[in-house]
Amino acid sequence: MPVLPGAEPYRHEGGEVGVLLCHGFTGSPQSLRPWAEYLAEQGLTVSLPLLPGHGTRWEDMQITGWQDWYAEVERELHGLLERCTEVFVFGLSMGGALTLRLAAKHGDAVRGIVLVNPANKVHGLAAHALPVARHFVRTTKGIASDIAKDGSVEIGYDRVPLHAAHSMRRFFQRLDRELPQVTQPLLLLHSPQDHVVPPADSARILSRVSSRDVTEILLEQSYHVATLDHDADRIFEESLAFIGRLAPSVGKEGTATGG
Repeated sequence: MPVLPGAEPYRHEGGEVGVLLCHGFTGSPQSLRPWAEYLAEQGLTVSLPLLPGHGTRWEDMQITGWQDWYAEVERELHGLLERCTEVFVFGLSMGGALTLRLAAKHGDAVRGIVLVNPANKVHGLAAHALPVARHFVRTTKGIASDIAKDGSVEIGYDRVPLHAAHSMRRFFQRLDRELPQVTQPLLLLHSPQDHVVPPADSARILSRVSSRDVTEILLEQSYHVATLDHDADRIFEESLAFIGRLAPSVGKEGTATGG
């Protein structure tokens, strides 16, 4: 299936400091594209992959699971590590969960992580029904475009495939046990008004990781997809300052490419 217009992956060959960005569940690189382009303009090497099953149609996602999504971002991480001296990983929502697992598994190879409204749990009665319900009901209503800013729209599925949701739930359960292995410097930005991921997820993550260098910032003007919302510029600037503090030297600017 062709990729939805605007949902394409993005890469930029820049300097010796690299950033991997991980988008969220049922979303696409479009939700992080402005962030990626901002970092590229600062001369950083940037990778923003399209997760398997995403960015086309929900039926394609129904046959994928967390192992597929994680394998994709891990492959991109290895690519950045081959050509960069220091690599950071950023993530939104489930992309934040993928970021945390990369940090837990790859240790010092990941210099620091930035999380925006990271997801840690599937909440409510629906979570407990998923193991059985997914065999009888294929989808439920979508979660895309939880954005306060008028005119800002996220490219994402209008349906959530339940097989994939069940896999995500199992991933969160596994990751929760791995969070103490996360030791890297951590910048966490989250929205008090989030209609997809409650603040409890951020609190749980902070209580479980072993990172000592932790900064928490509230995004008062934004909903879940804060990277496309009123606080987007703040996210971009704070993340760049975070990199600058930990990796003061950045390489020369390269050439941005889509696809």
